[in-house]
Amino acid sequence: MTMRLDLFCRVIDNYGDIGICWRLARQLHAEHGIAVRLWVDDLASFQRLCPDVDTNAENQVVQGVAVRHWRGQDGMYTPEDVADIVIEFFAVDLPPHYVAAMAQCTPRPVWFNFEGLTAEEWVEGCHRLTSPHPQLPLTKHFFFPGFTDKTGGLLREAALFDERRAFLADPALASDFLQSLGASPAELAATRVSLFCYPFAPVAPLFEAWQGGAEAITCFVPEGVATQAVQGFLGGDAVAGAVATRGHLTVRVLPFVPQPDYDKLLWACDVNLVRGEDSWVRAQWAGKPFVWHIYPQDDNLHHKKLRAFLQRYAVGLDAISAFTLAWNGVHLDADWPALWRGLRSEAPQIAARAAEWEPEVTAHGDLTGNLVAFAQSLR
Repeated sequence: MTMRLDLFCRVIDNYGDIGICWRLARQLHAEHGIAVRLWVDDLASFQRLCPDVDTNAENQVVQGVAVRHWRGQDGMYTPEDVADIVIEFFAVDLPPHYVAAMAQCTPRPVWFNFEGLTAEEWVEGCHRLTSPHPQLPLTKHFFFPGFTDKTGGLLREAALFDERRAFLADPALASDFLQSLGASPAELAATRVSLFCYPFAPVAPLFEAWQGGAEAITCFVPEGVATQAVQGFLGGDAVAGAVATRGHLTVRVLPFVPQPDYDKLLWACDVNLVRGEDSWVRAQWAGKPFVWHIYPQDDNLHHKKLRAFLQRYAVGLDAISAFTLAWNGVHLDADWPALWRGLRSEAPQIAARAAEWEPEVTAHGDLTGNLVAFAQSLR
């Protein structure tokens, strides 16, 4: 009998939340044969990552995954509606009647609170912890992604590294891919940078540094990202296809692309500026130099999380650490030309670290496989 899984996602960070949930849902179905229902409240954001999504459909099947438009908390559910495994993403509140139906099931479903990724050590003590429901005979388990064998690992499809190696083995594939997005031969010949950040990133001074630098740079930025700075550089609307060159910098606005194509963009670029969680993990798997823009938190709590990752990943990489801290507002008097020169000069060491990092993290298995194995042990 096919195992069933319900994954509930509320879109808070525009693309990161649904991006992670969509990768997880696809892999659960494709690699583990699980019947997945993805409940999501924002189909428009979902469609930007997966053009197959119909934003007007209440129920649809996309690449083998059942997608339900999650409109609210008032629905009525029976035990037959409840899946074998139930995942609430980032501690979303499940519909009360769904939870009540869970308590009526025999056996009761495995219930996970799927948490956010952090490199902080405290998650090792919280991963797999239980949380009994205060009124009902139900127990929730916390599941934390992470970088050690005491966490759930990172999302990674089984064929990902083979696909990356095949792509990088033939330089024409990267050229053809970028040309399909509008890039000219001159843009391809420059240092290629992908830019994905939150609105408060210091994009304008970085553009100024690139524009006045000695290195020809092409910056690829998805439509809707860093709009104010991009429009200031372009002198016009930052719509897909818009492009301008000033000094040594060319900025090209890209359409949002499906997730497999975003991986290709990361592979095709020399440096990747990424944000949040989903693109951050994909940049790690790309094996290229990357700078992480972390989701902001009150009282700058995100800076602690940022430093925890740098202390784990960027050991001995002073330039990438300095650039990342400045990019996230830790240092407000940043010398962007010097920071960029330092980052570029550190490229050989960064490449060596990326080659070390991959087996370090993959030794703990992939997150989806670890999640399924844990769920089966609980059942």
